[in-house]
Order: sequence, then C-alpha cells, then structure tokens
Amino acid sequence: MNLIPDVALAENTSQRLPCVVVLDGSSSMAQNNAIGALNDGLRLLEQDLKADDVARQRVRILVLRVGAPHDVEVVSDWTDAIEFEAPEIEANGTTPLGTGVRRALDEIEAEKARYRDHGIPYNRPWLFILTDGEPTDPDWEAAADECRKAEESGHATVFCVGVGDANLTKLGRFSPRQPLALKGLAFREFFLWLSRSARAGSKSAPSDSIQMAAPSDWAVVPGRAG
Repeated sequence: MNLIPDVALAENTSQRLPCVVVLDGSSSMAQNNAIGALNDGLRLLEQDLKADDVARQRVRILVLRVGAPHDVEVVSDWTDAIEFEAPEIEANGTTPLGTGVRRALDEIEAEKARYRDHGIPYNRPWLFILTDGEPTDPDWEAAADECRKAEESGHATVFCVGVGDANLTKLGRFSPRQPLALKGLAFREFFLWLSRSARAGSKSAPSDSIQMAAPSDWAVVPGRAG
C-alpha cells in the first residue's frame, strides 16, 4: 500500500509538512447538503496547494473518513500535494471518531518513520478533525486522551472543528487547543485557510513554530457571537 509513497519520497527528498484530515462521513452530514459543501472545500484545497511551487512539493496529505460501511476509510492515501486529488466524501453511518483518530495517529508515526528512513526533514505533523456530531464508538475517550497526549508531547498539532450541532465539549477532549465551530457551511473558507497555512508552513524550517493565520473568516469561538 505504501510502495508508491516510498518511491515519491526517494525521488523527492524535500522537507515535508505532513497533514492528516479526519472527516465525518456519517449520515447526518447529508443534512442541508453539508457533504456537498465539504467536497467543494476539498477540491479548493487541491487547487490552492497545487498553485504554490513550494507547497506542492513539500505538503503531504492523508484524508481519512469515518462512517459506514467501514469505521475508518483511507479516501486519499499519503501523497504530495502535487499529486493530490480531492476525494468525494459520502454521508453514511455513524461517527466512530475515536477509531478514526487512532488510525490518524498511527499513520502519522509510520509516515515520520518513512521520512527518517529516507533522510527527509519534516515539520511537526498537523491533524485536523471535523465532525458534525459526537463520537459513537465506546472507547472514544481513551482515543481522545491519546490524541491530547500526542499534542502535548509534540508528536502532532491537533485542530478540532465542529460543524452544525457538533458536541464541542466532547470534541474538545481530543486536543488542549479549544475546538472551533464552523460558520454555517464555510468549508471552502476553512480549506482555503488550511491551504494558505500549509503554504506558509511548508517554507518554515523543521525547528520553527508555524504561526497559523487567524481563522476569522470561517470559525466561531464557542461562547461568542458569530
């Protein structure tokens, strides 16, 4: 499964910024065509990253979907942005978010090992978690604790985004960073922010702390008026 990514790493030894996106593909995402807005945003992410000569070589993306028929589905395996093709996410099933996040953390560590094998420097990986509900798997709290520890120990930088009626209290368990609420269906704005942040981050040295742009155009801080 990882033969092609290994070839890509052998041929392109540029510094990398790994980015994992865990997406809620549960049935509720069909409401108000949230899933359509999400897919539009993913296509914008593809286009914007490919437009940057540095980011297209350095940003690497993995997209995971949680929901039926599989608890976790790799809808876009690790790939450099230049080869990234936006997947089409479907809305079906429940929200085994803990299972999805565990898979994301495992994938991050495996990817970092491949970088070390190829002598490739890398920035701290980013993990984005988007959901419009709350975790439905029974051991999600243990997974959330593992995710929070990964952030606190410097293994990854974790961002949680709630859509619609998402349970932000439970979502907040996955990271010491406060979860943000998406303004309506502003997926395009979110993914453009993600892309522009990655474009800037890809030019930072591995030891640098990457400063993210303020998410003012797509996010609402819980407890404040939007």
